[in-house]
Amino acid sequence: MSRAQDRDQAALAGQVEALPDKPGVYVFRDAGGHVLYVGKARSLRSRVRSYFQASRQTGPRQEVMVGQVADLEYIVTATPGQALIVESNLVKKHRPRYNVRLRDDKQYPYVRVGLDEDYPSVTLVRTREADGARYFGPYTQSHALRDTLQALRAIFPHRSCRRLVARDRPCLNHFIGRCLAPCLGTVTKAQYREMIDGLLLLMSGRDDQLRIRLEERMLQAAEDLHFEQAARHRDQLRSLEAVVDGQEVVTTSLRDRDVIGLAADPAHACAQVFFFRRGRLVGRDSYFLQGAVPGDEGEALSAFLAQYYGLAAEVPGEILLSLPSEDQSLLEEWLGGLRGRRVRLRVPQRGEGRRLVDLARENAALALRERRHRRELSPERVRQDLVALQAALNLEDYPHRIECYDISNLSGQDAVGSMVVLEGGQPKKADYRRFRLRTSGPDDYAMLAETLRRRLQRRRVSSEADSFAVLPDLVIVDGGKGQARAAAEVLAQEDLAGIPVFGLAKEAEVLHGPGDEATVTLPASSGALFVLMRLRDEAHRFALAYHRRLRAKRLVQSELDHIPGVGPKRRTLLLRHFGSGRKVREASLEQLLTVPGMPRPLAQRIYNHFRSQVAAPPPISQCPKGESPHGNHR
Repeated sequence: MSRAQDRDQAALAGQVEALPDKPGVYVFRDAGGHVLYVGKARSLRSRVRSYFQASRQTGPRQEVMVGQVADLEYIVTATPGQALIVESNLVKKHRPRYNVRLRDDKQYPYVRVGLDEDYPSVTLVRTREADGARYFGPYTQSHALRDTLQALRAIFPHRSCRRLVARDRPCLNHFIGRCLAPCLGTVTKAQYREMIDGLLLLMSGRDDQLRIRLEERMLQAAEDLHFEQAARHRDQLRSLEAVVDGQEVVTTSLRDRDVIGLAADPAHACAQVFFFRRGRLVGRDSYFLQGAVPGDEGEALSAFLAQYYGLAAEVPGEILLSLPSEDQSLLEEWLGGLRGRRVRLRVPQRGEGRRLVDLARENAALALRERRHRRELSPERVRQDLVALQAALNLEDYPHRIECYDISNLSGQDAVGSMVVLEGGQPKKADYRRFRLRTSGPDDYAMLAETLRRRLQRRRVSSEADSFAVLPDLVIVDGGKGQARAAAEVLAQEDLAGIPVFGLAKEAEVLHGPGDEATVTLPASSGALFVLMRLRDEAHRFALAYHRRLRAKRLVQSELDHIPGVGPKRRTLLLRHFGSGRKVREASLEQLLTVPGMPRPLAQRIYNHFRSQVAAPPPISQCPKGESPHGNHR
């Protein structure tokens, strides 16, 4: 029913009332004929009618969708399970705006074991067919899957060629022990199939059965005096242990089951699937969903189950969920038909099951956050954010090159300044610079001014290829209005007053100009603010790392000066030999004796000095109470 266009509402209402009371699939279309939503139902009439009832409680998203409906179609199916399959296929075909769907368009890879062949091959494929082969998957991490298959070939040297053709000499894989070379006829079908059976056991998570088989064969071969064959089985056992050792037994139940946790943000959702086989975690995958919104997690989970297990090569007997899904009984019936036996969908409330689904949900949230972080850092996204920053700060030019400055010191000692550069939306680490400052006293403004002045003065003696010769389009300093004003004064003294400068204050995360103009507050969700915060934090990290290194060197040097027999030359030799003051302090007596020209009595004296101190100096990352290691961060 459309509110925005002249649509015969009575005709649409008549269509709804004429729907049969049977299972099937319904399709909502807008006035332009585009598919808005595809749904399934045990009763088409009851389900579709509920969308247009005034008493129905819906979210804003569904209200907008219903307001755009101008036409509907339906398909009657024999069973609700068939409706689930048809819905999944139509969602994949039309990609409706209001449906939850797997984000990636491509088919996920499967591992295909060609049991229909005399000498089964093991290959990666993108589609699963009813051809008598055994399939495993689908998997989302194709690169990791290829690495796993390479490791398995060391245990089970199977063929990887697409067609088995008789040859006069074997390929390289046979010479390096990665193929039994059935193309030469050196292995019988029974022997090759025995090896493939072991591979199937491991892929199915039955490694305990595989261990027993290999141990029995190893002992039998040794008893028959076939020592080379026994050695091969021994090597297989060792390789198997290396592959399986990373799989932790985290459940007391020995049944096969999948554990699924769902996390959603305003844009997407992620389903994390843990695969448990006989109590062992044999793998996990993350699947990203598009069209899911917070508040509709049950619908998103139901859509994921239908789409994922419609592709899956294996359905376990139990599936643990982090929250209830819509149409749970329908899904259980459909999944049972796929498996050939009963499948239980369960939402555990306590105990081990609850711990597992919480773990899956936490991993889904982490995967979603990581994906969002990668998207925020993409070059194209950063360029868009910088365009928004240009508008927010009212800049005349696009900020192609942004330089950010920070200082770090402890009560004026070991003061350093840092310069980091963002160019073209990406960090340009080759242009990062550090300055050991000469300003005396803990004067934040003067130290910042010295850092910027020395950077700008270098441009006068730099060649065109030098990074100092390139002027920034925008200067950001770590601090508030005072720091921004100090930087603006230096720019004016260097006849560069046209370069805009802002201070980004921590905690409040607002931008301060050098003058009396109002501060600029960007929304917390602003990508432009995120870019500047990341740049500011990078400048802080770069300055603090240099400050800590200088302070550590000074502390150790002063301690070495108090050891009789250690003069300036010996101190320099020690620092060069060990690379840092911390390593001198931690060196053993034997290590000290490796220093060229180091007599044993002096080495013993240095060793005793650092071990006999009553109170060790505070770690470099700690400071006396009331002081900060960097003057402009209180």
